[in-house]
Amino acid sequence: MPVRDATSRERTSMHSENRLKLGLFGANCSSGRAVTMVPERWSGGWQDNMRLARMADEAGIEFMLPIGRWKGYGGDTDYQGATLETVTWATGLLAKTKRLTVFGTVHAPLFNPIIAAKEFVTADHVGEGRFGLNIVCGWNEGEFEMFGATLRDHEQRYEYAQEWLDAVKLAWSSETDFDYAGRFLKLKKVRAWPKPFGGTRPLIMNAGASDTGQDFAIRNCDALFMSTKLASLDRRKATRAAASSERPSRPSGVMSTSSFMKG
Repeated sequence: MPVRDATSRERTSMHSENRLKLGLFGANCSSGRAVTMVPERWSGGWQDNMRLARMADEAGIEFMLPIGRWKGYGGDTDYQGATLETVTWATGLLAKTKRLTVFGTVHAPLFNPIIAAKEFVTADHVGEGRFGLNIVCGWNEGEFEMFGATLRDHEQRYEYAQEWLDAVKLAWSSETDFDYAGRFLKLKKVRAWPKPFGGTRPLIMNAGASDTGQDFAIRNCDALFMSTKLASLDRRKATRAAASSERPSRPSGVMSTSSFMKG
């Protein structure tokens, strides 16, 4: 059977002609986004996630986006106390759906970029071009301590993330047996096969809120996740216009979940 291409347009449109893209956020965590003790609160379990993904797929919802959570909040509610690792979660849901785009949320400082690139490609092949990457440059210090990882200062987080993402993109590219020598990463004779499905790369998202974070997203990503409570509509329009002028060769649109997408 011939391999179907995954065109950049298909990826950017999330396999949908709707201009407004709708998605579900945080289903991989117990309680979802509701801090509550009611018995019917969201379980976050695999069977419920699989049923939800299939319902979303059939209803025409464009994407599911997980939270990269390693440690719940404890207390009486233990909000997000149980979580499913996001790349494994995405791979499983992609195998159970036909059209839905599913993101993995990954903390760059916790994952070797070459291992990560291989994980993403595997998920992308399972979903035939429907995997997306949500890259996180920093996170909660208490969770980083679980891994023995140091939380860098704000500017260095994005400097490291730039090298990390450059290495991932090189592993996805036609380059073979390449070296990478950066300030933080020293990689030798990297060989990474297969490449992403169909000859194009997965969508990349980032949720940087600072000027540095938004600059990083504009330079490197297809989508900038923004919270409406932190920005007025006028400010969001200005950010969208600035991103469009920064990347004039690429179209822009708007995604749901208070986010902003640059095709």
